[in-house]
Amino acid sequence: MVNYQASQMDRTFSALADPTRRAILLRLNDEPGLSISELAKPFSQKLPGMMKHLDVLAEAGLITRAKTGRTVSVNLSVEPMQAAMEWLNRYERLWTVSIDRLAALVEEEGGQ
Repeated sequence: MVNYQASQMDRTFSALADPTRRAILLRLNDEPGLSISELAKPFSQKLPGMMKHLDVLAEAGLITRAKTGRTVSVNLSVEPMQAAMEWLNRYERLWTVSIDRLAALVEEEGGQ
């Protein structure tokens, strides 16, 4: 069996693959510093399920948690997403060239 250590980029994309986690990140962008219970309110899942999502996001470095008394607040951490965007931007040129070629081909065939 291969011992695989996931890279930061792997953890980021894996965390972003889930729609609930993406919704959590969007909410934190709009309302930073929410408590876990406030964050969980609009989602149709129990607190243990929310905690699992938050654990995945924290492991990917996409959120930070801070405890004040008995309240844990959650904040967005943008560095992993910035790294993911930089990675995607490197490939944008390849996609753009392919799309431009496809558009030219479609226009050429449409004109005949």
